[in-house]
Amino acid sequence: MLQCFYISRDSNLILYSDTKSKLHLPLHLPFSTYKTPNPLMFRRLYFSLSRPNPTLFSPISHHENTSLIINHSKPTSIYERFTSTPPRFFASYTKTSDTQKPKFTIPPPDKASKPEMLRALEFSMGSSFSTNPICPPPNPLIIVISGPSGVGKDAVIKKLRQVRESLHFVVTATSRPTREGEVDGKDYYFVSEEEFLSMVERNELLEYALVYGDYKGIPKKQIREFMAKGHDIVLRVDVQGAETLRKILGNSAVFIYLVAESELELVERLIDRKTEASEALLVRIATAREEVKHVRDFDYVVVNGEGKLDNAVKLVGSIIDAEKAKVQQRRAVI
Repeated sequence: MLQCFYISRDSNLILYSDTKSKLHLPLHLPFSTYKTPNPLMFRRLYFSLSRPNPTLFSPISHHENTSLIINHSKPTSIYERFTSTPPRFFASYTKTSDTQKPKFTIPPPDKASKPEMLRALEFSMGSSFSTNPICPPPNPLIIVISGPSGVGKDAVIKKLRQVRESLHFVVTATSRPTREGEVDGKDYYFVSEEEFLSMVERNELLEYALVYGDYKGIPKKQIREFMAKGHDIVLRVDVQGAETLRKILGNSAVFIYLVAESELELVERLIDRKTEASEALLVRIATAREEVKHVRDFDYVVVNGEGKLDNAVKLVGSIIDAEKAKVQQRRAVI
């Protein structure tokens, strides 16, 4: 059994066996080996000589950085091998090239099944093909829809919720009286002025404002809960509220401005609602003229023409799809 070995100054390989005998073998190594020895080469050499497995004594044994070539006639015991004709060792430091690596032929696609082709391609690529999605799922969006009174914000949002189930419409809290057909908790949270101001003090609102003598505000809790579930959030606010949200959310939210086809069409809609007295109607019309000037502060503008609600809803849906396909995703944190 080989106990140890070392290289002498006169280029001999000195072997010590378990019988305490010492063998001197000529070892042909370049001069650089003695100046800068390769520990990996000597460690490989030692294990190759000390292990009795015959398969290790094949005529050619390769290492990643060194090739050792052993010439012998037949596998024998390690003691017999070094007491008979001494083998010669040739060392070189040439790195194994890619041409020495085993080659694998990919079968023709018309001659192999799909599983066989996949295995062959994976073997050639050196790794298996991943089943993970190439693109991560898009981030939930906060979509702010705004516009002048009478432009049809409620109608667009109602229709949008019918065609896109992943949307969550945040119900706004307001201190104004309930209008005919409105449902508490669905259209608005109708609260008293005192209750609304208490919500402000408890910092429960993302944004609030006094609009036409009534308070309106957006509860934070709804946004956090549904964004955590992966839902997109729709906020319906007036132009003043959108301006405040832009300061809070910056570019992390999508701001969409709804307009009528003309000023005349907008005034006709306000008249048809029959919800304001003459004085209040004048205030809303004057306010709408000023609010249109802020359209440049929004990301998108959508025309909601008379009798063209479906077109407006489709355009808003296309905006949402385009935002979700962006490489640089918006990321809103409430």
